[in-house]
Amino acid sequence: MRLFGKRPVIERLRVAPKTIRRLVIQQETDASDVVRAAGGAGQAFTSVTKQEFLKMAGDFHAQGVLAEVDEFRYSVFEDLLKQPAPRPSLFLLDRITDPQNLGNILRTVACFGEIALVIPKHESAEVNETVLRIACGGENYVPVALVTNLVRACELAKKAGYWIAGAAIDSGENLYTADWPTPLAVIIGSEGSGIRPGLEKQLELTLTLPMPGAPLSFNVATAAALIASEITRRRLQRGLTP
Repeated sequence: MRLFGKRPVIERLRVAPKTIRRLVIQQETDASDVVRAAGGAGQAFTSVTKQEFLKMAGDFHAQGVLAEVDEFRYSVFEDLLKQPAPRPSLFLLDRITDPQNLGNILRTVACFGEIALVIPKHESAEVNETVLRIACGGENYVPVALVTNLVRACELAKKAGYWIAGAAIDSGENLYTADWPTPLAVIIGSEGSGIRPGLEKQLELTLTLPMPGAPLSFNVATAAALIASEITRRRLQRGLTP
């Protein structure tokens, strides 16, 4: 896999430099911050001409920096459930097929912390180069589990003590006033069709974002960000997050 751009590469150099197989910097590029990070990580880099770099980067806006890295390593879902209290919240992503949405969600939950992502093997974007580019290094901070079946994942989460909530456009309890238990796993469905009926049967709570404005709906990544923000606010109130 390849990382494109200064921020994703710098974050990888800071957090997981051993996963970098090759670092390439375009000549006459202002990449002093990348060079410093590489030096601090003991990572050598290759300097190439603009023409050579463009052949490697293709259409990606790479800012003259790219890194060839190990394939993304997914977390084991069962291991997430075994973490000691206070355990992270879970976002189970149902049919989030747009890699840009997945990348944005990954970046957002990295900023808030204490949230892990769970995605299915089928009908879902995978963590690919586009996701990594949009995530801007967020993949270094967020566990992402890949599961065969989200319904089975819900069943295992319940057995481990998680409460299963679902995000709905309407008819749910107000996100900001609902009283929910912890630890919480939130199913976030696709923008077009929401949560699948089979998953809806697993819900113990439905949460809705109040939208008193135009009769539209939030982008799925925006909805995930607002839910993550409220989860973090409540964790802070309980003194669970620094």
